[in-house]
Amino acid sequence: MSGDFSQESSKIQEVQILEHTLNQILMQKQAFDFELQETESALTELDSSSDDVYKIIGQLMLKTNKSSVKEELENKKKILELRTKNLEKQENQINDKIDSLKKDIPEFSGEKP
Repeated sequence: MSGDFSQESSKIQEVQILEHTLNQILMQKQAFDFELQETESALTELDSSSDDVYKIIGQLMLKTNKSSVKEELENKKKILELRTKNLEKQENQINDKIDSLKKDIPEFSGEKP
């Protein structure tokens, strides 16, 4: 009986750790989504702007080539999309693991110990 309790207790602890990890992943994903929206907005503005483009580097605003800025933003967008997709995969894997563990714990599955 105590073996069942310790096993159940360790599964509950594992669920809590996974839920904490899931929250961290969701926060990262939210930050990447926000940055992706900002990048897409900058690309839209860049497309509608004239050939004079300025870029802020540190505390300086420098005139720069529109095509190089566009290329830089498109690369940044690709990286952010890949990172977001990777986080979504991790999120799904953790959710599956949490669901699997919860099925094994009577407290979560609706069974009585």
